[in-house]
Amino acid sequence: MKNISIDEKWVFRNGYVDNLGMLRDDPGVEVNLPHDGMIGTKVQPDAPAKADSGYFVGGLTNYTKYLMIPKEWENDCVGLKFDGAMMNVTIEVNGCKVGSQHYGYAPFYVDLTDYVTFGKENRITINCNTSMYVNSRWYTGSGLYRGAILCHGPRVHAVNDGIYVKTREVADGYAFLEAEVEVANSTLENRLAEIILVIARDGSEEANCTVKRVIFIGAGKTETAHIAFNVKDPELWDAENPNLYKVKAQVKNLGVYRTHFLPQDNTEVDEAETLFGIRTITADVIRGLRINGKTVKLKGGCLHHDNGLLGAVSLYETEARKVKKLKEVGFNAIRTAHNPPSAALVEACDRLGMYIFDEAFDAWGMAKRGGDYSQFFISDWEKDLTAFVKRDRNHPSVVIWSTGNEIPERGGLDNGYELATKLAETIKKLDGTRPVSNGICSLWSGLDDELMINQSQKQNSAEGLHDTSWETITEPFTNGLDIVGYNYMEGLYERDHEMFPERVILGSENFPKEIGFRWPFVEKRTYAIGDFTWTAWDYIGEAGIGKAAYVDEDDIIAKTNGWVLMPGTGSPYPWRCANDADFDITGHMLPQGAYRSVVWGSPKTHLFSQRPETFGKKECTTMWGFPELFVSWNYAGSENKDIRLVVFSNADEVELIVNGNSVGKKPVSTEFPMPNSVKFDTVYVPGKVEAISYKDGKEVSRDTLVTTGAPAKIRLIPEKSTLKADGHDAAYIGIEILDNEGNVVPGAEIELVAEITGNAFLAGFGSGNPKTDDNYTDGETVSFKGRAMAIVRSGYEKGTVTVKICAKGVGEAHDALEII
Repeated sequence: MKNISIDEKWVFRNGYVDNLGMLRDDPGVEVNLPHDGMIGTKVQPDAPAKADSGYFVGGLTNYTKYLMIPKEWENDCVGLKFDGAMMNVTIEVNGCKVGSQHYGYAPFYVDLTDYVTFGKENRITINCNTSMYVNSRWYTGSGLYRGAILCHGPRVHAVNDGIYVKTREVADGYAFLEAEVEVANSTLENRLAEIILVIARDGSEEANCTVKRVIFIGAGKTETAHIAFNVKDPELWDAENPNLYKVKAQVKNLGVYRTHFLPQDNTEVDEAETLFGIRTITADVIRGLRINGKTVKLKGGCLHHDNGLLGAVSLYETEARKVKKLKEVGFNAIRTAHNPPSAALVEACDRLGMYIFDEAFDAWGMAKRGGDYSQFFISDWEKDLTAFVKRDRNHPSVVIWSTGNEIPERGGLDNGYELATKLAETIKKLDGTRPVSNGICSLWSGLDDELMINQSQKQNSAEGLHDTSWETITEPFTNGLDIVGYNYMEGLYERDHEMFPERVILGSENFPKEIGFRWPFVEKRTYAIGDFTWTAWDYIGEAGIGKAAYVDEDDIIAKTNGWVLMPGTGSPYPWRCANDADFDITGHMLPQGAYRSVVWGSPKTHLFSQRPETFGKKECTTMWGFPELFVSWNYAGSENKDIRLVVFSNADEVELIVNGNSVGKKPVSTEFPMPNSVKFDTVYVPGKVEAISYKDGKEVSRDTLVTTGAPAKIRLIPEKSTLKADGHDAAYIGIEILDNEGNVVPGAEIELVAEITGNAFLAGFGSGNPKTDDNYTDGETVSFKGRAMAIVRSGYEKGTVTVKICAKGVGEAHDALEII
C-alpha cells in the first residue's frame, strides 16, 4: 500500500474528547507530528511517578485532523499506520471508535475502509492516556511522538510490513535469498495475483534482479508468496560497511478464480518497498558472534527512547546524530532499552552502520509499576511482539532479538518459564535468521516469599550470587534463548561457562565505571560476545541513578556505599535525568565517554580535575555513577590548596605539567578499579595544566586545561546550515559561553533566551543539566558548565530562518538557516 505522511497540521488539546462539542469549545494548538504532549508541561514536586518520570506528570490528551479521502478511492482500502503512540490510545473516525492500542512503543495499523466517507473530509481524533500512574520506570512522553501515516491501496494489496527478505547463504560470488510477501484479498471473490519483485542497490534505479510469482488468495484472506532469488557479487552489510538494497514489490490483481481462472482487464497494481541488507549471523561459544563469517565483539550501549530536549519525539535527523556520535566514541551496537525503538532509529542504524539488540518488553504479566503494560500483557503480547518483529526483521542492523528485560517471571512465577519459551518461539517463527536473547538479572526480585526472605533486595546487587541458586532457578527461563543476557553479573561468566559450556553470554547491562577491567575479560573469551553499558546517552527519568559524592568515612553515604544517593530519597525535585551516560542529553560527551573511548583503543589523552574541596574525601558513587570530573582549571579561592587531576590514556605513561613545570611522570594504571587512568596530586595554581601521553618514550597525544577569564561573549556552533522543508528535519545549534580569549568558561551559568523567525520553530532549548526545572519548549534556559543547545525544526515551507540567542550580561549571537 502507498504510505502518505499526514504529520502536518494536527490540532492538539488536553483532555479526553468524547463529543464534537468539546472540539468546538477548545480551539487547541496546531502542531506538526511527531509531537510529544508531555515535554512542554510543567514538572511538579508532587508528581506521582517522582524521580521515575523526572517529575513530569502524564494526563489525557488528544489530536484531531480533518482528512480528505478522495472519491476515487471508494473501491480501495484505506488505513492509518502508527510507529507507536503513547499510550492507551483510541482512534476515532467521525465520532466512531475504530481502533485502540495499549502498548505505547509497538507499531500498529488501523483499517479505516469501512468507516471513512469517500469524497469528503473525515475527522480523525486520537485520544491518548498517560494518566494511569505510575505507568513506567522512566519518562515516556505522551501522544503521537512517532507520527502518523495514511495507507491507501487496491483491494488486493501487499500487507503493511508484509515484505520479508532473508539471506539463506552467501557463497561462490552469490547471495542466495528468499522473499516472503504477504498479500491481502479484501474482495468477496477468490483471486489470482502476480507478485513482481525488483531488487536494486539503495540509491540506484538499476535493477539488480527481477523475479515474480503468481499465487492464489481466497476471498477475504491473506496469502504469502514465497520467492527465491539470488544476487551476484553482493555487497554485504556490516557496521563498517553499511551496504543496503531496496526491494520493490508490485502486486497485480490478475482476476477471479472459481472452478477455473477468469482473467480480468484492470490496472490495479499495488506497490510496496523496503530496505534490506545482505548479511549472515551466527553465534556459538567457539567462534563467538559472527557477522558474515567474521567474529564481532559488541561494544554496546543501552538507549532509552527519548531524545532529551525534544522529549520522546523521534526524527531521523535526531536519531542519526545520536548514532554518529556513538560511533565516534567506539560504539558499534545499541540496545533499545527496554522497548521497540522508533523506525527512524532503526533506519539510521541501517544507513550508518550500528548493530541493534532489539528489545520488546520491560514487563510481562507481573508489574514493575502499578500502571504499566503488565495489565495488558496477556491479551496483547503476541499482537505487539508480532508487529514489532515484522517491522524490524528486514533491517540488517538488527542482529539480536530480546524478549524482555529483568522480567520478574525469571524465577518461574506467573507461568514465567512457559511464557519465556513461548515468546522466543514466536519470534523464531517470524524470523529464524537471528538469535533470541533476554536481559536477565540477579534475583533481587522474582521469587516467592520463602526464597526471597534470604535474598538481597537491592536492585541488581551482586549479593547472593556466591552459590549457584541463580543458575538453577533461571535455567528453565533460558529455554529457547540462543544468547543469554547477563545484567550486571560479569562475575558469573567463568563459573557459568563451566556449568553451561554451550551457553553464549552477553553482558546485556553493565555498570559504566567498570568498563576498564571488564572489557579485556570479554575480549579474551569467545563465549562472551559483548558488553552494553547503562547507558550510552543520558535520558529523562530514573533521575539521579548516576551520582558521585565525596564525604568523610563516617558519613551515612559512605556507610551505605552510596545506596542512600539513589532515587527516590536521593533524587529530590528537580532531579530530571539519569546522569549515568557517556553523552548528556544534548549530545556533549562526558568524562565517562572519554574513558570508554580510551579503553576501546583511542590514542587521545583526556585530562580532568576534581574540585579542591573534595581532596582527601572518600569517593562514593552509585552503581551507575562515575567519578565527578571536570574539564576545568577555574577554582578561584582555592589557590595553593591540594587538588587531584585524573588522566585517561591508552599510552604507557603520562607526564603532568603545570605552568611549564613538570609535576612528574607516572605509568598508566593497568589494574582494578580503573585501568587506563593516572592520578596526579598537586596544588591549585591558576594558569595552564597539560597532560602528555608517551608510548615507547614518544609523545602520542596531549590535553590541556586553562584558567579562563569571566564570561565575555557567546558563540553559536550550528551543526548544519540547511533544512529540508519536510517538517521532519532538525538543526542542532550548540551554544558556548566564552571569555575574551575564546575559551569556554566551565562554570558559567548564564540566563539565555532564544528567538526564532521564519518557517521553522524552536523544538528544544536547554542544557545537559541533570537537575533542572527547565521547560525545554519555552525558549528560556540557563547554560550549564558554559554550554547549552538549541534545536530548530523545519516546517513545510521554504525560506530563511534566523536564530538569535541572548545571554544576559554577556551579549547575543545570531545564525541563519536555509529551508530548501
